[in-house]
Amino acid sequence: MRFSTNIRFGSSVQRLFLTIVCIGCLAIMSACGTNNAPSGTEGKIKVTTTIGMISDVVEQVGREHVEVTGLMGAGVDPHLYKASQGDIKKLEKAEIIFYNGLHLEGKMVEILEKMAKKKTTVAVSDNIDRATLRTGAENGMDTEYDPHIWFNVKHWMKATESIRDTLIKQDPDHAADYTENAEAYLKLLQQLNDEVAEKVKTIPEKSRVLVTAHDAFGYFGDTYGLKVMALQGMSTASEAGTKDVTDLRDFLVENNIKAVFIESSVPRKAIDAVIQGAKQKGHELLIGGELFSDAMGEAGTTEGSYIGMVRHNVETIVNALT
Repeated sequence: MRFSTNIRFGSSVQRLFLTIVCIGCLAIMSACGTNNAPSGTEGKIKVTTTIGMISDVVEQVGREHVEVTGLMGAGVDPHLYKASQGDIKKLEKAEIIFYNGLHLEGKMVEILEKMAKKKTTVAVSDNIDRATLRTGAENGMDTEYDPHIWFNVKHWMKATESIRDTLIKQDPDHAADYTENAEAYLKLLQQLNDEVAEKVKTIPEKSRVLVTAHDAFGYFGDTYGLKVMALQGMSTASEAGTKDVTDLRDFLVENNIKAVFIESSVPRKAIDAVIQGAKQKGHELLIGGELFSDAMGEAGTTEGSYIGMVRHNVETIVNALT
């Protein structure tokens, strides 16, 4: 009987020992899991961007090698955007920061300059020849250069190349992937550029007048052959005055322009004032549609990509002006 009791006692000790070991292993595994990055993000370059158009290009070129965090979503005006504490944390955690530059993110300049001292911080407009940019001085506007470079698809191809080169420098092991992805995307952009040019040509020449709330479409007009008029300057920080509204109204009435356009990221109050003023003079102005200027559409929609946004704008403009 003593022998049998000893066996039972020994088995209990063994079970207790195994239980302790298992608990210890689980604790270690749990601790390791806490320190790991979220599933699927291990080894990816952490990239933070300002505007959605840049986020889209980084995702197209970086694909599975990048984890992209964008600060400004649909309907957000980058000219007036102020970084929150949460945004600063996102910038701090990033390995690469991409922004537009040319003073688009005017209220974030100081923060971006500080980040540039700590980590790779790139303005995607930097590799565009300044001689090809619209200047504020020439157009009577309030910025040195027009920052809305994405409305000339050729300029946006240059921005894509800048993003590609930065990713390759940061992660040379995947240089071939970045090069291949960028090449495929650049081909799509070239096709888009040709498509836009052909569609604009279908608008009767006398009707090629694009009227918007702020001067975001200057590159679009210069590149594809439309006269662009706007109430506000290149930055929405400048407000349209009574004279601006009156002058634009008179031009539209005198030239029998039928449509004006609102923008997803700009309040329509000033445009409504123009419409009302024209109506008082017996001229009916229609809203030609909503355009995406400083921000893309909602994520997951066609307009939530750069190419989809440009196509939406062109189709909306062409349909209204023809």
